[in-house]
Amino acid sequence: MISKPDKNKTRQRRHARVRGKISGTSERPRLNIFRSNKNIYAQLIDDVAGVTLASASTLDKEVSADDNKTEQAKAVGALVAKRAVAAGHKVVVFDRGGYLYHGRVQALAEAARENGLEF
Repeated sequence: MISKPDKNKTRQRRHARVRGKISGTSERPRLNIFRSNKNIYAQLIDDVAGVTLASASTLDKEVSADDNKTEQAKAVGALVAKRAVAAGHKVVVFDRGGYLYHGRVQALAEAARENGLEF
């Protein structure tokens, strides 16, 4: 019997492989992305101290629920960038979470770059 591979399991394997190589510090935190079917979440994480420095998601009131998912991802990217810059973090390490750099992940990353984050 042919079985279809579990997409989330392969994504988690890719994510673990990348996480072995990158880590966030207080000077250069990690911009982590999690994408579910309905929402997208972004966090700035200091892995040394184990704290979240800034976060944004489609569940925030600033993000319109009427837009499509790509537009929501752009709004989340802009929002997390504004919160990061306000907290004093301009340079980050981008962690795409094992997802392909395409679609919503790409829209979030480009919006974060346009609003002041450097990666």
